[in-house]
Amino acid sequence: MIKNYSVFAWRALLKNKLYSLLNIAGLAIGIASFILISQYVLDEIGFDKWIPDAENIYRVDGDIKLGGDEMNLAVSCDPMGATLKKDYPQVDQFVRLYNSNGSKLIRKGPEFINETAVMHADSTLLDIFPFQILAGDKLHPLDGKDKVIMSEKAAQKYFGSIPYENIIGKTIETDDDPKFYTVTAIMKNMPANTHFYADLFFSMANVNYDWGNFLSNNFVTFIKLQKGTDPHVFNKNFKTVIDKYLLPQAQVVVQIKSMEEFEQSGNKINYFLTPLTSIHLHSNRTAELGANGNIQYIYIFSIVAFFILLIACINFMNLATARSASRAKEVGVRKVLGIDKFNLILQFLSESVLMAFLSTILGIAMAAGLLHYFNDLAAKEYQIIDLFSKGWILAFILLPILVGILSGLYPAFYLSSFRPIAVLKGKVQSSWNKDRFRSSLVVFQFITSILLIIGSIVVFKQLNFIQNTNVGFQKDQVLILDGTSALKSNREAFKNEISSLTGVSGSTYTGYIPVNNSARNDNTFFKNAVLDINESLNMQVWKIDENYIPTLGMEMVKGRNFEKEMKTDSLGLILNEAAVKLLGFDDNPLEHKLYGGTDIDKGKVEIYNIIGVVKDFNYSSLRKKVGPLCFSFGNSRWSMGFKVKAVNTKNLIGQIETKWKLLANGAPFSYRFLDDAFDEMYRSERRIGKIALAFSILAILIACLGLFGLASYIAEQRTKELGVRKVLGAGYGNLIALLSKDFVKLVLIAFAFAVPMGWYAMHKWLQDFAYRIELSWWIFALAGITAISIAVITVSFQAIKSAFTNPVKSLRTE
Repeated sequence: MIKNYSVFAWRALLKNKLYSLLNIAGLAIGIASFILISQYVLDEIGFDKWIPDAENIYRVDGDIKLGGDEMNLAVSCDPMGATLKKDYPQVDQFVRLYNSNGSKLIRKGPEFINETAVMHADSTLLDIFPFQILAGDKLHPLDGKDKVIMSEKAAQKYFGSIPYENIIGKTIETDDDPKFYTVTAIMKNMPANTHFYADLFFSMANVNYDWGNFLSNNFVTFIKLQKGTDPHVFNKNFKTVIDKYLLPQAQVVVQIKSMEEFEQSGNKINYFLTPLTSIHLHSNRTAELGANGNIQYIYIFSIVAFFILLIACINFMNLATARSASRAKEVGVRKVLGIDKFNLILQFLSESVLMAFLSTILGIAMAAGLLHYFNDLAAKEYQIIDLFSKGWILAFILLPILVGILSGLYPAFYLSSFRPIAVLKGKVQSSWNKDRFRSSLVVFQFITSILLIIGSIVVFKQLNFIQNTNVGFQKDQVLILDGTSALKSNREAFKNEISSLTGVSGSTYTGYIPVNNSARNDNTFFKNAVLDINESLNMQVWKIDENYIPTLGMEMVKGRNFEKEMKTDSLGLILNEAAVKLLGFDDNPLEHKLYGGTDIDKGKVEIYNIIGVVKDFNYSSLRKKVGPLCFSFGNSRWSMGFKVKAVNTKNLIGQIETKWKLLANGAPFSYRFLDDAFDEMYRSERRIGKIALAFSILAILIACLGLFGLASYIAEQRTKELGVRKVLGAGYGNLIALLSKDFVKLVLIAFAFAVPMGWYAMHKWLQDFAYRIELSWWIFALAGITAISIAVITVSFQAIKSAFTNPVKSLRTE
């Protein structure tokens, strides 16, 4: 029986080659899209789940609000992990990760390499993250000072292809203090689906830090709880930790009676646990260890994957029913010969399942062929072998069965329901008004397509707004040189030589760049000499020189810039407008003073004069409102910024590199343009926009195949009507319009549903940006016009073909 079904199904495919090709191609595109998007989604939701006991590992995060400015931190204070382990038996172990500068210079031969994938870690690193150790100490390789764990990649880079066992005990040289670290372990390269990445882990004992400070938050702290511990219940312990440890240290420095009084004034200090497996998709806090994903995009892409596959299945239904007239007599003959409805349904389902299997094979081939381009689009490193894991192999077996049954079920019941007498007399035509089910399927397809078009337009319009909006500083043609601390005593000479080059119009020492993941230094200032915590404001403090503001094109709205000759400027501050507003100094900020400093816990309180106010500028992503910030006078010498002219930039960079090599003692030459660093903040949105555009095109392509199928169906049903109209004098244009108008109505109905849905979805997405575009009416109009144009072009082919058919053939009695 199965053999007979298969033979009949194969013959049916070969008999109608165009129909089969359209169906297989549509399903294959849908399946390929489904595979690629699903691979992306599965990879994203799988982050950190490879770690044993990942469900019991948590990061200690903090929310701190002082004077109206709130910090949402992925870091906590230095003693937090040790304190939790000491005081609470539910904590099995903890580890801290620390990376203050973001990179280390490591010598290779006569030159240094700037390594950015570096961290300091506690000796308990492998107790929390059991990376596979290939050689060396497998328990506590970071126990003590001057030790380093290297990945395979780093080991091969610095020591070549010698056996890993021979590398253990060797040293690597850095550009800081200490200079030499001993290699104690070689680990397997970290999996890509980990929310942070490092090639070198250095001993935490080498970090030069004021240990035991509960008031500063600089360490990423992970703890492992005993199985069965409820993290929500455990979070209540942080109040005790704050009262017992943090409050006494704070009271030495400032006036604060209790945390209750502190919170009643509108401030807060709160710590809580974030599950390790939630960090990648649910966390976007200050001082993250890497660029995280976004759960909203996972929801969106999951829905898109499902709907693209569903659209492909709908195409099958439409194309199958479009052929109803041509297969009606076949059904009638089979029924007259005694084949019952159940066997007819099985026959038609066997055709759809066979077609789904062929489509799946082609879809897998398409997905494999497009994987390289998808990797570029999604910033991933998937390999073809990833598509043949056990899970995917099972999916490839079940997918064509499910898709085949889903796609073929309605056509099978529809075709098998024909009455033999009626079909043998040719009475199978049905009016357009009764084809509501098929029409609703097309409406659904175009709702999905229009939503994707609206989404693509809004994403790209928001990105264009970000690139062209006035962010309060000049981001174009500003060249940033990183790692300039390697110049040491040659810094001034290098800066002066570069400043004298033709094409350079400004220069500054600038470790603080107005982009995400730049240097950050928060400090608390007080409005009065009596350090009352309720009269304080926590804000970022950037050390800049007198050239920083003019080089970056910032605008002074009150007061003056720093002056090198003014010795009193060492205790001067330039506030941004947001800080002035939060401090309540709107009347005349230059008449006020602030109190504080970095050593107030040691009894040293500085008095700062406000010498100027700079216009607010976006020093981080446009997702956030501009917060309070101040400039203090000094030098942040690990980077330099140069204002350059656009003429022959490549030649100018070459000259700068030449002078660098003469003065930098083998340090690597690393540069970037400020506008590129600014655009990098929106890499995720840009990537999502490109992916959405790509799959919008695919969804529209698949929908057009479905539309073509419905157009074929309608043309078949109205063949004689068109012949009569032509005999009565109807023109080609009238006939084409007659066939097209009903499809335009369907798209207009889809447009009416898609507009409110698209507006709501995009409105919610834009809420992530503090500065955003308005959802103009033309965005939705453009999406509608695009969809209608595509529909008309698709239908026109079949309409023109029917309009030019000889009416004699249309009216001939069969």
